[in-house]
Amino acid sequence: MKCNKGLCLMLGMVIMLSMGSSNLYAQVRERLLMNFDWKFAYGHAGDVARDFNVGTRYFTYLAKAGYADGAAAPEFDDRSWRPLDLPHDWAVEQGFAPHASHSHGYKTVGPGFPENSVGWYRKNFSLPAEDEGKRIFLEFDGIYRDARVWVNGFYCGNEPSGYASFAFDVTEYLNFGGENVIAVRADASMEEGWFYEGAGIYRHVWLTKVAPLHVPQYGTFVTSSVGEKQAALTARVEVQNKALEVAEFELVNVVLDPGGQEVARKSAGSFRMAPMERRTFIDSLDVADPLLWDLEQPHLYTMESHLLQNGATVDIYRTTFGIRTIEWTADKGFFLNGRHVKIKGTNNHQNHAGVGTAIPDALHEWRLKQLKAMGNNAYRTAHYPPTPALLEAADRVGMLILNENRLMGTTDQIMDYLGRLMVRDRNHPSVVLWSIGNEEWSIETNDRGARMAEIMQAYARRFDTTRPLNAAVSGSWGGGISSVIEVMGYNYLRHGDTDVHHERFPWQPSLGTEEGSTNTTRGIYFDDAERQYLAAYDRDTPTGFFAIQHGWKHYASRDYLAGMVIWTGFDYRGESTPFTYPSVLSYFGMFDLCGFPKDNVYYLKSWWSREDVLHILPHWNWPGREGEGIDVWVYSNMDEVELFLNNKSLGRKTMELNSHLSWEVPYKAGTLKAVGYKAGQRKMTRVVETTGAARQVHLRADRTEIKADRRDVAVVTVALKDRKGRTVPDANVLVDFDISGPASIIGVGNGDPTSHEPDRFIPSYLRVEPAAWKEAPAGGLDVAAAVRPDYDDKSWGAAFPEEGLAPGSQAEATVFRGRFALTREQLEGEITWMFRSIGTGQSVYLNGHLLAEGLSDEQKRHTFSLPAEHLSVGSNTLVIVAHPYVKNHVWDEPNVNPGELQVVLPAGQWQRRTFNGLAQVLVQSTGAPGEVVLTGKAEHLQDFQLKLVAQ
Repeated sequence: MKCNKGLCLMLGMVIMLSMGSSNLYAQVRERLLMNFDWKFAYGHAGDVARDFNVGTRYFTYLAKAGYADGAAAPEFDDRSWRPLDLPHDWAVEQGFAPHASHSHGYKTVGPGFPENSVGWYRKNFSLPAEDEGKRIFLEFDGIYRDARVWVNGFYCGNEPSGYASFAFDVTEYLNFGGENVIAVRADASMEEGWFYEGAGIYRHVWLTKVAPLHVPQYGTFVTSSVGEKQAALTARVEVQNKALEVAEFELVNVVLDPGGQEVARKSAGSFRMAPMERRTFIDSLDVADPLLWDLEQPHLYTMESHLLQNGATVDIYRTTFGIRTIEWTADKGFFLNGRHVKIKGTNNHQNHAGVGTAIPDALHEWRLKQLKAMGNNAYRTAHYPPTPALLEAADRVGMLILNENRLMGTTDQIMDYLGRLMVRDRNHPSVVLWSIGNEEWSIETNDRGARMAEIMQAYARRFDTTRPLNAAVSGSWGGGISSVIEVMGYNYLRHGDTDVHHERFPWQPSLGTEEGSTNTTRGIYFDDAERQYLAAYDRDTPTGFFAIQHGWKHYASRDYLAGMVIWTGFDYRGESTPFTYPSVLSYFGMFDLCGFPKDNVYYLKSWWSREDVLHILPHWNWPGREGEGIDVWVYSNMDEVELFLNNKSLGRKTMELNSHLSWEVPYKAGTLKAVGYKAGQRKMTRVVETTGAARQVHLRADRTEIKADRRDVAVVTVALKDRKGRTVPDANVLVDFDISGPASIIGVGNGDPTSHEPDRFIPSYLRVEPAAWKEAPAGGLDVAAAVRPDYDDKSWGAAFPEEGLAPGSQAEATVFRGRFALTREQLEGEITWMFRSIGTGQSVYLNGHLLAEGLSDEQKRHTFSLPAEHLSVGSNTLVIVAHPYVKNHVWDEPNVNPGELQVVLPAGQWQRRTFNGLAQVLVQSTGAPGEVVLTGKAEHLQDFQLKLVAQ
């Protein structure tokens, strides 16, 4: 069969698109997770020498391309640095200090701690030679903060924000068929927020490989209009031609349903683009009988955008999206898919026990599921762009996202951050509202703020018109920002009257963006000012913030209010209102820092979820309070509840909508029992008993299988049980943890707001720099004596003259002597000399003991493990006998640094004290399949082994 050019091109396109989609995708586009096998070391915010002398050479990395020096240089020796995987938050590994930042949880990072406020990361990787001709992008989901990035010594750029995602096209900087190195400097000296923010590369890093003609990162936007039997999709696809010649191509969009079956396909046409041109193409597709993304059934579609040249597919870009409708109305609130949905949400920071801000993906999803089980349907990303992993989890779980910008402002640079946020996140069906700012007190009440809000809203509409804009306002309701914002956000009823505002601005949808700020401690039922614990009853605060119940009754009873978002879902580090040090966590959460529920969770679950709820507080372990009145509350959505003490009825009461019940009960050990009734019939029973003393450590994981992918995480609850298997609610016992198999512990916690116990137990990587190097010609010396530590070298000159040996010089054998000191603690660690050659024909000695002789002149780096029996507390001597390097050119810089010592001190025993009967352990896959055994041990208690499977 003979075909014309157009027909052959079409047949080729059909054949290529008929191939296995995943197989074809992998051939034309790679997105590699770059989280593994990094090196880390602390720099210094104020001392250039302790910051690896970066930027000190004659031509700096800002002066000429490829001139990075110090730790940014590709040849820098990072062998002594600590190995680790990302994400990583170095702040969570620090201790506490009373003069550290209150808002950041008193961690010794930031202002006043320059030695802990700069972190360096380096990663080596190879690229196959066949990648040459592709465009290679290095993508960061977020670094806290003020990040500078180099690739192979080439400076890529700087990202000041600790929350913005950013990327670099690094193609021309790479060695194809060779080794490459990324260097990143993060400086957390300055705080962006007033809450714990962590430090370091705490989100994912990716390497993307594409053809010169490709769809760029975040280059698509899919919107939908839903009819009775079909959805009309509008696909906006950006294409970039980074080739040096004109590109002729076809664009074909293919839509796959949640099961991966093709449901729509359309060619957007044939196009021609000039070199370096970037253009957006708009196409329409129809999907019959669409499965809508909703809270309970979060169906997700995929659009594949295929770029074809000469009939061959050169790129496929996948966009995950949902088909759904949203509507914010001024009089009836929020609608999803035409159904009224009351917003029942929480504000949250990216922060969890054990790991700080470096939350693994599985833990993000686990946290969302804890909120959803409470009846929570919305999550406000207070007060910054979230990690993409959170939004991906929200799409899968079915959680509405109120997506917030970090800082209000109207300069191009500041507004660009808003635009970048929206472009990055606008395909997520979970995102239903954009926020341009929060509590901007200097401007929220005045005309300047109103003008800024109007400008930012107009700017935002360039990127998305399908969702409205919001600002959270805590000051004047009725002026400034609140008079012009598309969706009004009320922060705290203490600040005004929502009814009055609604009457003045009847066009404006609204919701409570923050309410609550109640202060409670999990498992505590009497205020203890000395220990800085606050009772877990939901009450108005002395500072004027309303109880959760107070706030919810207001928002639930008004149709015009779309709903309420509580401050906060989870406790977080910092902002330990109303206390200061030694409190290091907030008290606001419905859940504590580990995600253990406080009692307020059950109030909300009663009125936010569809489940039957009956919950009694407090626990019933009160030795020494016999006969004393205990305030007993019941949270429930039953019609009536009857309370019994030791089987004696204390009365049956009617439950008011969105309320709770309470009894004053004289304490007597035994059993509290609540019986719930619906429609006059006994529906459910709950019992709280006085427990015995703790007898056993018990471990329970959220799941028994994890993926053997080096990323997946199991969340393990540690509970102290009595002999009847009941959790002992007032048991505070130190528990040790051991793990075997292909997994590791990455963090522990217990939710105690005043605990200063470590969240992580990791080896200490110390660097010791041999110093005071001296040299003397070997000729005429008794070399055997000169290598001994007690040799008198006072008459020798300083080693390594700055000018080095000029070209053509004759090198003579030279003896070099240097010294280093070790403490007794350091001597107990593993000590390695990361030796760097300084000449030819080298022999090296430690305290007179020969380590190696006649080292290969071809190998420039050597590693020597220093035996403890050859080392001493205090001064030690290294000796090198070698012919020093001679320059080939006058501008050469031969190595004159013999390298430093790495001292690795073993990690301490993983342990955590339980707080009110509970603690938490986070277990992560190390990559291999197999059985994992986690053991919990405590003095005088029975051990417990938990078995997991990594597969």
